[in-house]
Amino acid sequence: MKIVSISSELAPFSKTGGLADVARSLPKALQRLGHKVIIITPLYGLVIDKKKYNLKLIYKNIKVHLNSKEAVRINYWKGYLMNNLPVYFIENKKYFSKRKILYCSNHENARFLIFDVAALKLISLLKFSADIVHCHDWQAGLIPFYLKTAFRYSKTLEKAKTIFTIHNLIFQFGRNWWEIPFAKKDYGHKRISHLSDPDIEYINFAKRAILSADVINTVSEQYRMEIMTKKFGQDLHCILKNRENKLFGIVNGIDYYSYNPAKDPGLFKNYNYNKIYCKKPNKEHLQKQFNLPVNVAVPLICMTSRVAFQKGFELLLKIVDQLMNLDMQLIIMGSGNKTYIHALNKISKKYPKKIVIIPFNEKNQKYETLIYAGSDFILLPSHYEPCGINQLIAMRYGCIPIVRKIGGLHDTVNNFNPIDGSGTGFVFDKFNEFALYGAIIRALETYKYKDIWQNLIVRVMQESTSWEIPAKKYVKLYQNI
Repeated sequence: MKIVSISSELAPFSKTGGLADVARSLPKALQRLGHKVIIITPLYGLVIDKKKYNLKLIYKNIKVHLNSKEAVRINYWKGYLMNNLPVYFIENKKYFSKRKILYCSNHENARFLIFDVAALKLISLLKFSADIVHCHDWQAGLIPFYLKTAFRYSKTLEKAKTIFTIHNLIFQFGRNWWEIPFAKKDYGHKRISHLSDPDIEYINFAKRAILSADVINTVSEQYRMEIMTKKFGQDLHCILKNRENKLFGIVNGIDYYSYNPAKDPGLFKNYNYNKIYCKKPNKEHLQKQFNLPVNVAVPLICMTSRVAFQKGFELLLKIVDQLMNLDMQLIIMGSGNKTYIHALNKISKKYPKKIVIIPFNEKNQKYETLIYAGSDFILLPSHYEPCGINQLIAMRYGCIPIVRKIGGLHDTVNNFNPIDGSGTGFVFDKFNEFALYGAIIRALETYKYKDIWQNLIVRVMQESTSWEIPAKKYVKLYQNI
């Protein structure tokens, strides 16, 4: 099949979270299965280095009509993610080249409306007769709508079917959906206003994608069930429930070529599940790197995620003082909520030999896999979690997850049973600090039993979480539509 993958970020070129990893890994897996894939993403001028990635200008100053009255000029650049897997970058200096961060402008809807129309224009310029146009998250959400309206007569796209993947339903357009006045609410059917109209920023991209796409999917089977309920449906649960027969759940994977402890150049010492004793020198190196007392016997817990309510930091802060009384160490790498970060920094000053806080940035990003290799546990006490790939990467490196039973964490981590030794992590159910504390205590107690602990690491490292299986499920889904 001929497949177009469209996303607002793409590792290694641009990244704020797991979307960038999925947008990179799924097309690579599809390419390896023998399909013809192209990728389209924005060219963030102050983020993406054209020389570093050897990008070539292929179309210059192309006039792209947004509606009957407005048009913008677009440059298109081309690079490669791997051999025979081209990436096309959409450049508009006014909308994508003035900021060092990917999002959070005052005109996000206008930016990604331009991106969506320019992406469809590019497919036509390339004469790429797509079978599937795969739209990732809200930023690509107007593409299914436009293919049913403004681009419905396109000869290149006449056979194309659309799939809209919901990576996180809380993000529906460039503003918080719950802050929109009722009178300004977008019901998803009226004509899209002009860029000059302030109402453009109220258009709900995700809702229009759900209404227009040939099929909708999300990134775990459990999250599929959750978003059809009022509690997790982010005010879109009714239209999702009405389209239940078009809504699917496919758990994310990880790229085993990118995340491989046997070959990872970011580790102090490489290893695999037959050499788990090599985790110890990585742990010592990690402790030295971040000025923690070097002691491989002390259990080390890590967190590598956005610092946000969603990720359970509210719970962590309620028990962190009690945790610091235990024989353990904690490394947190993340950026986000300033209130949480300020509180965590105060705790780290109080317990400098117990806890380290590292901002997630370009400089520190290189430590991510070393943190997994050197840590014994990864903590993910999420309030909700569409899928999460951090726990999958950590498991690949023999870092045992402590997670809440929600969304993709429910689908990817089975609770450890000390009686028969089954399970791959420590799971708790209720979103409160007592349940979290109990799971951590269970994990730390299990750590004391060396044989049981080593068997758990080996089993977790042998879990199959590569993109091979999810990619085949996506192919079947594509074929069905």
